[in-house]
Amino acid sequence: MSCVEAAEFLWMSERHFRRLRDRYEAEGAEGIVDKRLDRASARRAPVDEVAWVVEMFRTRYWDFTAKHFHEVMMREHGLGRGYTWTKTVLQTAGAIKRAPRRSAHRKKRARRPLEGMLLFQDGSPHRWMPDVDRGFDLVATMDDATSMLYSAFLVDEEGTASSFQGLLEVIGKHGLFSVFYTDRGSHYFHTPKAGGKVDKSRPTQVGRALAQLGIEHIPSYSPEARGRMERLFGTLQGRLPQELRIAGITDPQAANRYLREVFVPRLNAQFAVAPAEPGSAFVPYVGRPLEDILCIQEQRQVGRDNCVRHGGLCLQIPEQSHRHHFVKATVRVHHYADASLAIFHGPRRLARYHPDGSLKMENNDAQSAA
Repeated sequence: MSCVEAAEFLWMSERHFRRLRDRYEAEGAEGIVDKRLDRASARRAPVDEVAWVVEMFRTRYWDFTAKHFHEVMMREHGLGRGYTWTKTVLQTAGAIKRAPRRSAHRKKRARRPLEGMLLFQDGSPHRWMPDVDRGFDLVATMDDATSMLYSAFLVDEEGTASSFQGLLEVIGKHGLFSVFYTDRGSHYFHTPKAGGKVDKSRPTQVGRALAQLGIEHIPSYSPEARGRMERLFGTLQGRLPQELRIAGITDPQAANRYLREVFVPRLNAQFAVAPAEPGSAFVPYVGRPLEDILCIQEQRQVGRDNCVRHGGLCLQIPEQSHRHHFVKATVRVHHYADASLAIFHGPRRLARYHPDGSLKMENNDAQSAA
């Protein structure tokens, strides 16, 4: 066999084959051994640094993912290594498991091209504060076009009040958006038959408020349809409890402050993407105070004593200059987030009340909500 044929058979160049042949003839088998195999790389991390990284993970950051751990080590402890190096060190030490081989990648749904076109809202029950014996619900509102997290806070239980709070934070800061996409929770939709279609002819308080604001409300019929929210909560569950534990936060108010001031801005800076097209679909909100729309509204008939019964309270309508009484009139009672109340007759506010039913303000003339 010629040198050319031998080199082709071994998948190497003829020149390299001749070089190895000459070394073998001059030095024997020792001449063709790669000397680099016995030489440590100049970029190899010191043993002490490897041990320090593993020890930090096992004693302080044991519940972090490899990616999250690497980010914290770079930000808080000055680690100058790459993510792949950190992950390999932890896997070699047995601190984390190697990820299973992924299956064929799914086809992603295209994002909306402009921010403000479609917003998701959902809640996730979890032990968000590991040092607290009970769990909380994290209510998050996210933009489909950018994955920007506009609002996130902890509540005892997800419901109408938490949905209103999320909407108030988004609309108050960014304006009105086009479409609101949620699951079929009872505070979002009435569903006559479990697992069936929602009844849009019977709007909930959230549905009524969205209709007043001109926002389309779309129900989701499967977890896959809320894929971006499901992946968001996976990321949050892998990061937020760990950061709250490291920060020593065990109070819901402190946790919400940390979310608002530290965690959400950092998460958006790292994971939010630019929209496909320039511009925004948000429209500035102009109208009556948002609090008068994003609240619980119920109709009541005024009694013979010019009082309205609501939630076990007797709300006395004060004297009005334009009308002597409202007996048998249909009025609207607004129940706000701070438990205060107000009575409206059409667009006019007749009175405001403290949570105990006492008058909050007394004017002879009715107040206008416009």
